[in-house]
Amino acid sequence: MLERCVNAAAAWLLAVMLSGGSAAAIGADGNIRGVVTGGDGAPEAGVWVIAETADLGTPMRKIVVTDGNGNFLIPQLPAADYQVWVRGYGLRDSARTGGQPGTTLTLKVDKASNAQEAAAIYPASYWLSLANPPEGDPGWTSYFKLGCQLCHQIGSPITRGFSAEQFDHGFRKATYMDVTADGLGRTRLLAMLDDWTARIRAGETPPAPPRPSGIERNLVITQWAWGDAFTYAHDEIATDKRNAARYPHGRIYGVDLANDRLLWVDPVRHAAGSVDVPTRDGFATPWCNQTYQPLPAGDGKGDNVVIPMGFGSLGCATGPGISAFEGKYDNPANPHNPMFDDQGRVWMTTQIRREWGEDLPAFCRRDPVIANNYHHRQLGFYDTRTGRTELVDTCYGTHHLQFDDKGVLWVSGDSFVVGWFDPAKYDPAKPSSLETAQGWSELRADGDGDGKEETPLVGFNYGIIPNPVDGSVWVAQPGGNPGGDTTDRGRLVRFDPATGKHETYMAPTPAAGPRGVDVDTNGIIWVAFGGSGHLGRFDRSKCSQHWGLGDQCPEGWSLYRSPGPLMRVTGEGDKAMGADFHYYLFVDQFDTLGLGKDTVVLNGTGSDSLLAFSQATSTFTVIRIPYPLNTYTRGLDGRIDDAGAGWRGRGLWFTNGTDPLHHSENPTSFVGHVQVRPNPLAE
Repeated sequence: MLERCVNAAAAWLLAVMLSGGSAAAIGADGNIRGVVTGGDGAPEAGVWVIAETADLGTPMRKIVVTDGNGNFLIPQLPAADYQVWVRGYGLRDSARTGGQPGTTLTLKVDKASNAQEAAAIYPASYWLSLANPPEGDPGWTSYFKLGCQLCHQIGSPITRGFSAEQFDHGFRKATYMDVTADGLGRTRLLAMLDDWTARIRAGETPPAPPRPSGIERNLVITQWAWGDAFTYAHDEIATDKRNAARYPHGRIYGVDLANDRLLWVDPVRHAAGSVDVPTRDGFATPWCNQTYQPLPAGDGKGDNVVIPMGFGSLGCATGPGISAFEGKYDNPANPHNPMFDDQGRVWMTTQIRREWGEDLPAFCRRDPVIANNYHHRQLGFYDTRTGRTELVDTCYGTHHLQFDDKGVLWVSGDSFVVGWFDPAKYDPAKPSSLETAQGWSELRADGDGDGKEETPLVGFNYGIIPNPVDGSVWVAQPGGNPGGDTTDRGRLVRFDPATGKHETYMAPTPAAGPRGVDVDTNGIIWVAFGGSGHLGRFDRSKCSQHWGLGDQCPEGWSLYRSPGPLMRVTGEGDKAMGADFHYYLFVDQFDTLGLGKDTVVLNGTGSDSLLAFSQATSTFTVIRIPYPLNTYTRGLDGRIDDAGAGWRGRGLWFTNGTDPLHHSENPTSFVGHVQVRPNPLAE
């Protein structure tokens, strides 16, 4: 035991030295403890106790859950003054009470005065479940969720009070929203939303979520603020996904897509900051206003048309004077999805130049699939040891990225090819190595079993994961955009680098909208279905046939509908669709959370939660993030800081990457850490 404590202390001290400053001391016994009682004096079980402070380098809060007798213990608090308060289903938020580590508090909380007051703190997905989408059209409902919840929650407080006219005006505040509304059928969409909010204004409320119970009361959630009022924090990274013990106690990095910054939080010093993400050759056009010009036709007589290709989110309205936030997203680089390697470098997908065909590297233009199509973003990395940022051009578009066990970086983000980049073959001082280091494969399928891959699998390749068991690489295509073919449920595509062959698989109905994809240590593929509200498991070894256009292996699939309410009129029983939205997922191969190796953590992006699925029991543990409301989660990561320290030395990391941030109950971006202790009062 003594040796373990010495080793833990040494690791902590080393982290402090590397971070360049002193860590905040743990105060007194490091805990605030006490009991929560209702107005009648009875204990309140399964409610959250929240301690907040602004006395450290960056604002921090810690959240725990009361046990069956209303007792709580908030552990490992740095010395500071805290405001402590209570939130719970069926209750009115309590008053704030001052406290410091070592304090024992009795916190009193009152019942909500009516159903409307109680429901004010329910997750957005519960409110969305009151909506009545067009009957008999689950495809429309799937695309509504995929399109409208791509950037923010539907059902959050700010979204559920508008009339049809206000919604219609709101759509025009962002060109992507406006296009989505038209694709869904503007009249049809506005009728649904107007009916929904009118019933809410008249007093209709959703069913109450259950309070945390069992292991859900053992959670400790810590949050540190980072960024600013216009941060669009799109994913975070704490370690190398292939080795969860790498970079213990180190900084957490994330991308601010809106402001071209690499954010960081130091959880030891409770400090936060950022690094600017550059572009090349003075490229400075915000993503909203970007364009694409194809290469001229082979005869040199191409019309050289310039095509608008920007993504219009916050501040990019359909016309002047519509949005109060015009120009707030100055993001030519619009960086996305950071990923650590084993050399202290944070890789990211980022735009380094124009998307015009003539700006492609010369060797890229030799491939007509590359030369004749649009490709967004390239690559870059930030070296945490030197503070240097390097930009890397690619022939293909990029979005998500993952390293395989050989150190090769695989990227999604292109609608035509899957790409790869080998850092070991790249030397920035040798321009010719850029071509040597990268490659790509056009995604095509053998639809009739003749051994020829005659069918292009065109579609935005979103999630990506290399499978370490057989060396294959998998991408997820969520499906057509709103207004497209509503029968397109999306698909997985498998690429085998050893043979150059591809396969594609679609999950049975009602699964729709595959986005995130990950793999467990047995080589099983796991999928987040954002459109239908399911977790999917795919075992290719069960397939009797591998060729085909997707429907050939229903036997390989298992579907698990996520917890929470269902959407109305989308089907009965197993055909019903969940109201939650699942942005991505994370397979906890190294048991960083403490719920077991290969636990699958699904983003409850519409429900202020993370949903941990046990493969052993086929059940979900709901990790609710009660504050702030509108905690919209995206990428996840887990890290082991000290394997010998039990639950204190490990945890799962997330960020509230909503767009726009001002929709949040507390409009401050933060990075969060989830830990599972053995009981609700463990220190």
